[in-house]
Amino acid sequence: MSEFLGWLGELWRTMGFENLVWQQPVMWLIGGLLIFLAIRFEFEPLLLIPIGLGAIAVNVAPELVAPPEGDAAGGLYHYFMYGIHLELFPPLIFLGVGALTDFGPLIAAPYTFLLGAAAQLGIFVTVVGAVLLGFTHQEAASIGIIGGADGPTTIFTTAKLAPHLLGSVMVAAYSYMSLVPVIQPPIIRLLTTKRQRTIRMEQLRPVSRRERVLFAVVSMVLCSLVVPAAAALFVMLMLGNLLREALVADRLSKAAQNEIINIVTLLLGTCVGMNMHHSMFLTWGSLKILLLGAVAFAFATAGGVLLGQLMCRLTGGKVNPMIGAAGVSAVPMAARVVQRMASAEDPECFVLMHAMGPNVAGVIGTAVAAGVLIAVLQ
Repeated sequence: MSEFLGWLGELWRTMGFENLVWQQPVMWLIGGLLIFLAIRFEFEPLLLIPIGLGAIAVNVAPELVAPPEGDAAGGLYHYFMYGIHLELFPPLIFLGVGALTDFGPLIAAPYTFLLGAAAQLGIFVTVVGAVLLGFTHQEAASIGIIGGADGPTTIFTTAKLAPHLLGSVMVAAYSYMSLVPVIQPPIIRLLTTKRQRTIRMEQLRPVSRRERVLFAVVSMVLCSLVVPAAAALFVMLMLGNLLREALVADRLSKAAQNEIINIVTLLLGTCVGMNMHHSMFLTWGSLKILLLGAVAFAFATAGGVLLGQLMCRLTGGKVNPMIGAAGVSAVPMAARVVQRMASAEDPECFVLMHAMGPNVAGVIGTAVAAGVLIAVLQ
């Protein structure tokens, strides 16, 4: 009997119950909340589901991310994490984004690139705010990039400058990205009038195949020269877009749009969740990051709309200032929000394609801002 009890005691010690702390169930609830929001309200389900499950898993079995010891292999996700640490996952996501993105509206209306740039105001305002709240400059840059509304760029920047904040920053980034339809409309209404929201814009000119191909190559070269620190993002983004626009590499373009981006998204989301161990996530710093993320999105939206107001005045009312709100790179969600608001005011007001210009410009603008921050602070 004593031998049997000793065996039971040994079995108990191999389980996770003995060292269970109250923070672990809290993280299970947080992970469950992310999964609930993804399923019930369809908030970024492709990422929040794996992030939520990863957060639960690492707080049940932290050995999943344990490094190797002696001859023993490390946890499964210790090796998957190299996709983040070695900067593999974000550029591969950008390959798929490029293959899925139509830069035609931006090429047809180059001025909209300025709207995408203006929306980066949220990044730099938040960087300053984070420093004032006691974060280091590297941490502040990682938090500020949330305002770009670009998950892969946020991961790329945070992995380089403040990898210990990866879990908190990514939860904030993707949570607010999914809330773009909730966050942006009140800010847009505050900064525009009803008449401005009903401005009908002229139809965009057709963009030739040659222009599209040249844009991919030239913009890759220029952006990589301006901010070499983010060259990996630009090269993969424009490679994917070139495959799309060349019209002679459909197999590669479809692979980038489907299999590659889907697999990497799955692994990336779970790895981000695995960074949400309670010892790093349940801190006052995480709460500050969530608050600063909201500030970043608000100022990003305001920056784009305010420049849209200026363009509206300079063109004699030909530019609907709402399209500036699409300068955050939540493609195409932000552009759809603008169109929905325009249709609510005037059912015959169609500005979706005009809003797509600053929307795709925001992808490039956020990567440029990230490259500048990395170059200065790394």
